[in-house]
Amino acid sequence: MTALFGAHVNSTDPLADAAALGADIVQIFLGDPQSWKKPATLFPGGAEALRNAAEAAGVKIVVHSPYVLNVASTNNRIRIPSRKLLQQTVTEAAAVGAIGVVVHGGHVTADEDPAVGFANWRKCVDGLDLSVPIFIENTAGGNNAMARHEGAIERLWEALAGSPNFDSVGFCLDTCHAHAGGAELDGLVDRVRAITGRIDLVHCNDSRDPAGSGADRHANLGEGLADPDALVRIVASAGAPVILETPGGVAEHLDDLAWLRARL
Repeated sequence: MTALFGAHVNSTDPLADAAALGADIVQIFLGDPQSWKKPATLFPGGAEALRNAAEAAGVKIVVHSPYVLNVASTNNRIRIPSRKLLQQTVTEAAAVGAIGVVVHGGHVTADEDPAVGFANWRKCVDGLDLSVPIFIENTAGGNNAMARHEGAIERLWEALAGSPNFDSVGFCLDTCHAHAGGAELDGLVDRVRAITGRIDLVHCNDSRDPAGSGADRHANLGEGLADPDALVRIVASAGAPVILETPGGVAEHLDDLAWLRARL
């Protein structure tokens, strides 16, 4: 498969950014990523209009779920609204014709048993109507995160494996998060695939911070502290669609795409 390349773009007119980037795929939010409000497509004419326009332009869409979500949480006031918001996001993503919904792995607090978080993830996935798949994303920080360390990802996948919805659970590999989370980037694609069986999306980002810092601060490609050669090897070996979440807008993303393509 020829990999698709694109970036996280403006949610109101993502196809204009896609055209300016020459992108095959774009990632968008459906509303405010810091809000608990029901997601809504911001494109003029709504979800159906975006779906039709994207199909006509030959551009794939990925939706990133709101950052506030934490389906692993032991706090009912966070976990239950998170499940509802994730379902609403999946439903709206299906309406825009998205190929999937990226969702962060979440966490439990420092004094809680991670096993409860993995069990909460299973209950969430069991209860979802997955009209499009979800792509669980590795995260940068927190020792009780569900998807920071490879051992945690393995426990999460073991918890989800028996779910009737398991076939609709994919994985999004974020290179900045992996670097900041302390993962060895070389060989990471093979190690993740050995756990999950799949990598559905790569977020190709450099990192402003040292390896193992736990800090989620993205940098433009070749301008951060992640091994640039390792970033390229991850993209090449994953063979999955690639989304940039690097700083800036179209101009900066054009530079990042050129940097990446020149090295592949």
